[in-house]
Amino acid sequence: MSLTGHNLIAGELRPGTGAPNRAMNPACGTLLEPVFQDASEADVDAACSAAWTAFEETMPQPAELRAVLLERIAEELLSIRDTLVPRVMQETALPQARIEGELGRTTGQLRLFADEVRAGHWRGLRIDHALPDRQPLPRPDLRMRRVPIGPVAVFGASNFPLAFSVAGGDTASAIAAGCPVVAKAHPAHPGTSELVGTAISRAVEAVGMPPGFFSMLHGGRSVGEALVRHPSIKAVGFTGSRQGGMAIFAMAASRPEPIPVFAEMSSVNPVLVFPEALQARGAQIAEGLAASVTLGAGQFCTNPGVVLVITSGSDALAAFRTTLAEAISASAAQAMLTDGIARAYVAGLDDYAHTEGVQVLAKGAESDRLAPACVLETDAAQFLSEPSLRHENFGASSIVVTCRSAGEAMEVLSDMEGQLTATLHLEPGDSTLARPILPMLERLAGRILVNGFPTGVEVSHTMVHGGPFPATSDSRTTSVGSLAIDRFLRPVCYQNFPDNLLPDELQDTNPTGARRRIDGAY
Repeated sequence: MSLTGHNLIAGELRPGTGAPNRAMNPACGTLLEPVFQDASEADVDAACSAAWTAFEETMPQPAELRAVLLERIAEELLSIRDTLVPRVMQETALPQARIEGELGRTTGQLRLFADEVRAGHWRGLRIDHALPDRQPLPRPDLRMRRVPIGPVAVFGASNFPLAFSVAGGDTASAIAAGCPVVAKAHPAHPGTSELVGTAISRAVEAVGMPPGFFSMLHGGRSVGEALVRHPSIKAVGFTGSRQGGMAIFAMAASRPEPIPVFAEMSSVNPVLVFPEALQARGAQIAEGLAASVTLGAGQFCTNPGVVLVITSGSDALAAFRTTLAEAISASAAQAMLTDGIARAYVAGLDDYAHTEGVQVLAKGAESDRLAPACVLETDAAQFLSEPSLRHENFGASSIVVTCRSAGEAMEVLSDMEGQLTATLHLEPGDSTLARPILPMLERLAGRILVNGFPTGVEVSHTMVHGGPFPATSDSRTTSVGSLAIDRFLRPVCYQNFPDNLLPDELQDTNPTGARRRIDGAY
């Protein structure tokens, strides 16, 4: 299909009247066709108003329709694979294998949420029967279910143009919950966004949902602000920078009706290497670390940005250091997603390199328009004395922090902000040192893994992709996995209702066969 450069509002492609924008191939700097016009304030209002109308129309409809919609979106995306994948590659400079894999992940999570809708656990059904004879006061009949929160604004991410963007996890989980979506396309990949948005719109029409159930808008900060402030929007999903996430959070909190913002923002994902693991397989750990750091030019929210090596007198640090330096030095320079991201990354490396007590351990190849990988090294005392070292530098870099003991590593961890992940590399003999650190890691991160690397997030029922601030704006949630649906639901209690007025799943006969917690027991 040919691209139009238009916004997609309630099933219609409409030309914008705002500022023009063209995508650029970050590998070579070539501007891509067509020109995309930003949405106007009237466009934002039209999309949000249509979403509210669709919300009211779909609230009484069976949840099965949403499951069918999610599956149909997956089918529509796969039907445009031959057009979609090349456009994503042009707009991001990501390799074909990566995009193919991300497309599979995107369709997989859409189907996961379809299964979750049908399973029905998200409803949270509870019944407490009346106790008319209870003393000193009787208890009324109480029944509860969870309902969709309302239209959701989804901000597309730069680093995952499919899996965290227009049809990504925020959109999939919002639709699963019954919430219409107004997506804001990321300015770096507008063509990808139009292709995906049009596929979703076709799916909405095919299953008979109201066209306002999905819209997609192009634009910059002003469009984002108008979207967050619109009274029809009841929640926001965002993946991006800490600065951007906090700006959205502040806007949402300052509305006449404040709304929740589920923002994934900043994480350095500490990796701990324990002494026996360092001794037994330090070189192997170093090779895996280099691969994780350089994967996708380091443009992952789970990139291992800080590595705490607990030496405890081990003589294996030199081998670890040498292997890591050799692997990074041999790495090729890579194109980053945008010129702005590349400039910020290179500036961050320069700041690190000029920080007292920090040395460049190794740097990869450099080239015009391509960014090098880099690993730096310092000790725990210097790391603790310089707060800037604990901030994320989005790209293929990591800081090795040598710690003389597990206690010193704990001191470093206690001074770190919230994280998406924390990783332990250990052997059985390291358990005594690791055990007291685990409660600290539970307070610090949303996912703790052993003898692996954090890049690579499985889409499943158990996955947690979230964590304490600033990893996310709400540490109680996840943006990956079936639990992500919880963000867009709220509980409603029905007191002393006649049975025929109750939702089917709360009626005494339970015609839907839904699983319920009755008087405290399932």
